[in-house]
Amino acid sequence: MDSSPVNWEALDALIIDFAKSENLVEDSSPPSSPSSLSSSSPSLSSSSYHSRLIIRQIRRSLWAGDIDAAIDLLLAHAPFVLDDHRLLFRIQKQKFIELLRKGPTEDRGFAIDYIRTSLAPCALNAYPEAYKEFKHVLLAFVYDKDDQTSPVANEWAEKRRYEIAGLISSVLRGHLHAFNPIFSMTLRYLISIHKGFCFRQGISSPISDLTERLLLEERDPPAIPPESLYEAPPFDEVDIQALAHAVELTRQGAIDSLRFAKGDLFQAFQNEICRMRLDAAMLDELVREYCIYRGILESGMQTLSEPLKVNEPESGCCSSRDCSLDVDYSSAKCSNSETSATTDLSSMQGTDAELRYASEPANNLEDCSTSGSHQSENLRLMRNRSREAGERSKRKRWRGRHDELDFISDIHVNRCGKQEASTAMQVACTTITKSQKGVENINGEDKYEIVLGMKELASRGMAAEVVEEINALDPNFFTQNPVLLFQLKQVEFLKLVGLGDHSGALRVACSHLGPLASSDPNLLKPLKETLLSLLRPNEDALVTGLPLHALATSLQVAFGKRLGIDEPQLMRIMRATLHTHTEWFKLQMCKDRFESLLRIDSLKENNTPVLTSLATSKSNTDSCSLGFSLVTISSTTRLSDDGGSPNQASSRDVICDESAILKVMEFLALPRADAIHLLAQYNGNAETVIQQIFA
Repeated sequence: MDSSPVNWEALDALIIDFAKSENLVEDSSPPSSPSSLSSSSPSLSSSSYHSRLIIRQIRRSLWAGDIDAAIDLLLAHAPFVLDDHRLLFRIQKQKFIELLRKGPTEDRGFAIDYIRTSLAPCALNAYPEAYKEFKHVLLAFVYDKDDQTSPVANEWAEKRRYEIAGLISSVLRGHLHAFNPIFSMTLRYLISIHKGFCFRQGISSPISDLTERLLLEERDPPAIPPESLYEAPPFDEVDIQALAHAVELTRQGAIDSLRFAKGDLFQAFQNEICRMRLDAAMLDELVREYCIYRGILESGMQTLSEPLKVNEPESGCCSSRDCSLDVDYSSAKCSNSETSATTDLSSMQGTDAELRYASEPANNLEDCSTSGSHQSENLRLMRNRSREAGERSKRKRWRGRHDELDFISDIHVNRCGKQEASTAMQVACTTITKSQKGVENINGEDKYEIVLGMKELASRGMAAEVVEEINALDPNFFTQNPVLLFQLKQVEFLKLVGLGDHSGALRVACSHLGPLASSDPNLLKPLKETLLSLLRPNEDALVTGLPLHALATSLQVAFGKRLGIDEPQLMRIMRATLHTHTEWFKLQMCKDRFESLLRIDSLKENNTPVLTSLATSKSNTDSCSLGFSLVTISSTTRLSDDGGSPNQASSRDVICDESAILKVMEFLALPRADAIHLLAQYNGNAETVIQQIFA
């Protein structure tokens, strides 16, 4: 399966927002990224942390069968739930079962008193079927909880606890607007579409090992709309169909969801997407691994001034201590303001001079070498450390879910988080082959620092320094990755053109770009476009949208793999799911109405017309297409500019009216793509399609 380029800076911003919203990281400065969440549209989840904690505690109390604790929390924080007799009856019925479950005779006496004083009166006013359910549950007096063939086996089943807990959670979430952080909702949505696309197309998912564990099959029951909203005016069919197909609801389910949200499509969508359940422990590990890899997190195991020691595991795998993600990788988080692709030339020159000075040999560091043969290598490591020291203060500190209301099983974390998620500390346990000369004696933490340092330099446009550093560490790297070398030399060329040094730029082209293009014909086209920059004004040469962030990430992935550092599993998930999201809406022949809400559009943004799509075909790295739109639209599918539905939507160019598409979707309960396909067969006539199906 193919994968799509990802705007990693936008993903960084979403993940930082997620970690802060869930209180997973300690206080830090807000992200200063052009792709950060806009201050004019604050995070949907930043103010709901306390409400989410309360909901989780109520859910856990109901899971444990502690109904009284759940009722106390509801009385304190959400008494409106108990004012709804439909919900109150369900809670009280479960409390009756829990009283019987305790076993002793005196508890049965309490249960009888509870029926008389609470459950029976509530059953009379809850809903039409409530009294029938009340009489049925009385059979629990007769049939034991261990009798799996009894008429009340379902009432005794512990799954009832989970059902009532999920129902109350859905109601509370909607009323309190306690939605999950945007990234969490986005991940749910993308994985759901990915699974549906793979099933529909009959293809295997390359990330099924992750998605099957991350997105659980169970969903919380839907919230019950208030009785006053059952007479709500009819909703727009466009909204009904959009919601139904986005979160896999029936048409009636979508109508009920819109009723609960009082007709607000986006609130209804968030209610439904939050009903999907993620493995929270696994998600936290994936986020933590990604943050360490990207240089967002700091750690507290060692400081760079202390001797760095990594003990090799005896059995070829990490011990629990070595695998801990608390290790301080001391990754330099490149702030997006510093790494902007449109950095003005004067600041670029200043940064260039600063880092060139930091890279010069320092006599007072020579005694840090541990051996003569590796002296220059150790000096380079020390220079990297001095450069990265200024970035350490920008990193965040992972605190995890230490809140009393957030419970994560230690067993589950140790078993699944460290074995199933490819944790970043596996770097320290990776054995580097002897063919990687110049890097085999570098320990795991230093490898991480070096890779992040290269990423930082590349994101600042300092291509010459990147090439110099990497060649000193691994002279064979660019021999095996000529496309990356070509891209870096493109940056160096355009930087020189921007400075007005045309002769220097031509020397770079003659000595590097030309020979590389000669050995790979696919590089000729980008070489020609790069040379066109000579015709532009000097100040416009570098400000044409160089994908420095994408190039830096591609370099990080490639050089990291060279050092034995695997990319985070979350990067795999995002590439694959964004690709299937694009392909799915090609089939639907419309634009996703919820992609802006979930920031999916920003994750796909790539305003970089220069550089290449070469790495996509050669090394599955992140680069944008050369001079083409990010999302490729087939010639037979035309999307309207405003994101609406296409007027011409079939390979036969049959004009399908939007009302006809919706009619077929409604009457036949079909996905949009199938409805369009049928309309194309019958000249766009919805009535004919319906008649043929029911004939």
